[in-house]
Amino acid sequence: QGLKPIVSTESPPLSFGTTSKLASDLPATDTFLGKNKVPDLQKLFQKADGLPVHLKRGVPDKLLYRTTMALTIGGTIYCLIALYMASQPRNQ
Repeated sequence: QGLKPIVSTESPPLSFGTTSKLASDLPATDTFLGKNKVPDLQKLFQKADGLPVHLKRGVPDKLLYRTTMALTIGGTIYCLIALYMASQPRNQ
């Protein structure tokens, strides 16, 4: 005899399955997507020039890298100072 499925195997009717506009009414994809920059960026990042990937795009990457390093070192020093101050007994 077998077991009967509890849930029906038929798919329910789609409530939002229809579109309000036809595909021919939509504008061409070139107008809002722009140029595909991936091949150009692949050439840039795969170039064997000895630079690490996070510095390949020049001055903006160097600025972001140095800012990140400065904030990291500054935060580490601040945490060490705060720990030192918290470990000292208070004068009464």
